[in-house]
Amino acid sequence: MRPTRFAALCALGVLTASRALAGGYAAPVSDPVAVAPVAAADPVDDWTGGYAGGSLGYAFGGNDSVGFDLYNNGDLIGRDDALGRADIKGPTVAFQAGYRWQRGNWVFGPELWIEGGSVDATDTLGADPGARIESAVNYLVGVQAKTGYVVTPRTLVYAAAGAVYGDLDYSLSDAAGTETVTYDTTGYSLGLGVERKVRDNLSLFAEWQYRNLGETDIEAGDEADSVLTRATPEHQDLRLGVNFSF
Repeated sequence: MRPTRFAALCALGVLTASRALAGGYAAPVSDPVAVAPVAAADPVDDWTGGYAGGSLGYAFGGNDSVGFDLYNNGDLIGRDDALGRADIKGPTVAFQAGYRWQRGNWVFGPELWIEGGSVDATDTLGADPGARIESAVNYLVGVQAKTGYVVTPRTLVYAAAGAVYGDLDYSLSDAAGTETVTYDTTGYSLGLGVERKVRDNLSLFAEWQYRNLGETDIEAGDEADSVLTRATPEHQDLRLGVNFSF
């Protein structure tokens, strides 16, 4: 067979096979699988940095039962218990400043605060209407460590614990006059709160705080005749305030 004729027959075979395949089996085409969109997580606000602000509050829940130890020339001669109560309460105003660090949703840092107001209590002593006792808070200074968690991008809930220093007055009055003893004391505080950002640099907060200022011996009178009582100005405070971040 001649080469040219052989080549022509090969070309004819290829052409015939390609036409046969063109009308043969075709693989099915699958519909594309729909992929559900993944919702992006809301970004957590940055609480890192310094802040300062103020608050208004109300002190309540005092627990100070008044009793006296009676002394004559230094010797205990009697004791009167449950003569009255000096359960302090009243409006407060405070200023605070602190710094916060943030790790993920956790926020923590120290805070320094100072508080004044009109927190006091007055009661009669026993059956004598002329005998009275008054306990009053002049001011409190505290430092506390706060740890919180960002529950929504702009809302922080937190707990706090710290130390408190207090300057207070204790007054005893009777027909002979009034004697006031000013004393200072230290104790501890525990608190819970929630803070909400309304702008990047402005937030509002509500905080409850318990203050335990221990017991302090208060002595009034003179060397010949004196009385001794123990002041326990324990109380709670609920405050609403504002913080400015910087």
